[in-house]
Amino acid sequence: MGRKIWSYSYPCFLLMILVSSTSFGLFRICVAYNNNSAFFVFGDSLVDPGNNNRLRNIAKYNVRPNGMDFPGGIPTGRYTNGRTAVDIIAQGLGFKNFIPAYTDPTTAGEIVFHGVNYASGGSGILDASGYLFGERICMNDQLKDFAKTRQYIISSIGSNATTELLSKAIFAVGMGANDFLLNYYTPVLSILEQTLIPPEVFVDEMISEYKPQLTKLYEMGARKFLIQNVPPIGCVPLERDLNHLWVGDSCVTSMNDAAMLFNAKLKTLVSELNSVLAGSKFAYADLYYIASDIIENYQSYGFENYNSACCRQLGKYGGLGLCGPTAKVCQDRSKYFFWDAVHPTEAVNSLVAKRLLDGDSKDIYPINIRQLAMDK
Repeated sequence: MGRKIWSYSYPCFLLMILVSSTSFGLFRICVAYNNNSAFFVFGDSLVDPGNNNRLRNIAKYNVRPNGMDFPGGIPTGRYTNGRTAVDIIAQGLGFKNFIPAYTDPTTAGEIVFHGVNYASGGSGILDASGYLFGERICMNDQLKDFAKTRQYIISSIGSNATTELLSKAIFAVGMGANDFLLNYYTPVLSILEQTLIPPEVFVDEMISEYKPQLTKLYEMGARKFLIQNVPPIGCVPLERDLNHLWVGDSCVTSMNDAAMLFNAKLKTLVSELNSVLAGSKFAYADLYYIASDIIENYQSYGFENYNSACCRQLGKYGGLGLCGPTAKVCQDRSKYFFWDAVHPTEAVNSLVAKRLLDGDSKDIYPINIRQLAMDK
């Protein structure tokens, strides 16, 4: 890949003339820079490309029928039948390959100059979230992993070049759902916590932890942020089944209220960071609004089912059990909103991705992803 003797600010052709002995390595790096910007992803199972495959975790999704609609029909560890929203967004921005998983041994060399995906299923803003599922990479640990990637890039191309590369990259961050689903609202085990700690206090704890995490990314060079809020978690098949006796066929209002409370404070935080972090540009992706719109108007979007899992084990809504080899799969995945107990199908991910790429201020505020990518 060449020695650390050049700066990204120099024209690539000059570098190859000046250092003929490493010209081939430099050429490959220059091509990597110039084809696209970079895309770094942080989050949970909604965007995990397979980081959990190598962890001791009971919720592994690198088994069939997961991934049956992914290119090649391969179960990569994505928590859906095909591509995630981030996969589709990357394609929409012109990336030739999917952003690779950090824990994949092949994620090395100039590949990382296009970006890395650090997301981990079961993870949250708070370190304790998702502990019942075993090993997962929480937000704080994802930041540590990015720091290692950043140091590798610096050692390869120098500090100035790294600063420029990261300043043009998009940093997508989507956390918070598991802090509710697998922490505050953990079935049975969290009853005492819910009694002692009001949702407002728990949300404040999430925000107080999230702010320094996002600030840390900025301090490590991030400038373009895509911050995704929490979708309507009270509408997932898991919660519909667990709470059916109390709410009937409706969504769990208390959970959605907690998500909306977090989202309101997150939007305020995003506006604050956008104003105080010099040179930063934040886009607030309203997954809650987009998902709610699709669920409420599911037929107009071409769906036939909005409340049950396509890949199902037990429960009226198929929300009990993991999607694996013994699960039953619906006949037409494109007609279902939910792939399994919690996660959307590729059909939904495609709609979400398109609205975040080119949507108006109802979907993503104040600018969409394409505008964020083009911002100088």
